[in-house]
Amino acid sequence: MTGIAENQENQVTGATIWLTGLPSAGKTTIAYELAGRLREEGHRVEVLDGDEIREFLSSGLGFSRADRDTNVRRIGFLAELLSRNGVKALVPVIAPYADSREAVRKRHAAGGTAYLEVHVATPVEVCSVRDVKGLYAKQAAGEISGLTGVDDPYEEPESPDLRIESHTQSVQESAAALHALLAERGLA
Repeated sequence: MTGIAENQENQVTGATIWLTGLPSAGKTTIAYELAGRLREEGHRVEVLDGDEIREFLSSGLGFSRADRDTNVRRIGFLAELLSRNGVKALVPVIAPYADSREAVRKRHAAGGTAYLEVHVATPVEVCSVRDVKGLYAKQAAGEISGLTGVDDPYEEPESPDLRIESHTQSVQESAAALHALLAERGLA
């Protein structure tokens, strides 16, 4: 009976898993793969996709440094709220600035909420070939500017909890590495 009680307690332990990286790095794909696995295990999971958040919660924001910071902090607030209430919040968001990510980390620490930063470290050359949303092609054609990692900065995490090189392993392998980290931290 103890094993069941421990398993039920584990399933209501919330956490924020923040996946940061360049556009088309594989953040969202990995998040959804992990979400499926966690749900199969009985965990409450939400994926806070950066594009959906921009559409529904941050629609008035642009891509200036200040607007990107506001967007990241809004997402961080929502993730911490969900995590505090027993949900695994998987957050695949570029979040290009270290100080914005640090503010989110501090918010979680202040609330005693688990927070893991995962750097999906895919080289820009690979991301530009993947070009899931056509952003790299639009930037190369001069249709857009301010593309993170090309003509706008991306500050790589110096000490992420996990670094995933999605260009050297499958989505399943990436999600498994992240699941192993969650298990190691008592979160899966």
